[in-house]
Amino acid sequence: MTKQFLLASDFDQTLSFNDSGVVLSELIGFHGFHDKVKGLAEMNLVQQGAELSYLILHDPDFRKVRREHLAETGKRIRLKHDVALFARALDNLAEGYKFHFNVISAAPQEIIESALEGIVPSDHIFGTRFRYKEATGEVDSIIRASAGWGKITVLEELRSTLGISHDSIIYMGDGSSDLPVMMHINQYDGLTIAVSEAKFISRVAKRTVLSDNAMSVLVPVCEKVLHWDSAKIRRFFGSFGLTMLEWEKVRTDVVTIQDSSEQVPVAAASQLNA
Repeated sequence: MTKQFLLASDFDQTLSFNDSGVVLSELIGFHGFHDKVKGLAEMNLVQQGAELSYLILHDPDFRKVRREHLAETGKRIRLKHDVALFARALDNLAEGYKFHFNVISAAPQEIIESALEGIVPSDHIFGTRFRYKEATGEVDSIIRASAGWGKITVLEELRSTLGISHDSIIYMGDGSSDLPVMMHINQYDGLTIAVSEAKFISRVAKRTVLSDNAMSVLVPVCEKVLHWDSAKIRRFFGSFGLTMLEWEKVRTDVVTIQDSSEQVPVAAASQLNA
């Protein structure tokens, strides 16, 4: 029997080098995107990852955004190297294994579809969906935002539809908006992969892979799911004309140590002396 796996990925800075919000801001001539996002984060007004959608819906500087702006933004997104090859490789990764690849992101649906056109089918992309005003084309409301806990909802719907167990889920992401879904997957023994050095995400993910090539994420998949050794993994990459020039497995312990005697309160020290 074929073993079925659900492989889900974030989009911004996981499959791409760019943040969708930055690229959209440049397109419409606005240059304070990071400050806007920082302000929303400090207020805890929206779930992390959904800041762009909130700005498009509520902020005066983004009210000019239309569907065509989102599509053009997607065309300007710089994807990581070999994203298309990564998607194709999953189709025939190993005999007896089937990987269902889906993208779950808080980025607007139109941006992701445009950026991944010809690579990932639109029905395998779950981004934030807007409702538009017919008269003006202005964004009227948010139908659904795949951010934070919303990603878990999408993931569970996909898992149920495919009839896949929790331990057959693989998720890769880069930021704080991926934390809830990673913790959810870890609870049921799925595989979580971070593609960022950020401590808050790498401490939660079971594996961390740093590379500018999307194919790199297949390394932990081949090791943990297919149980391949390093030689077979290198041969696999070689079959696509790729050479793994550097492959460093590093485990880092960050430890802070201080003299405990300096921390003993005066009263406690008196008791110890007595």
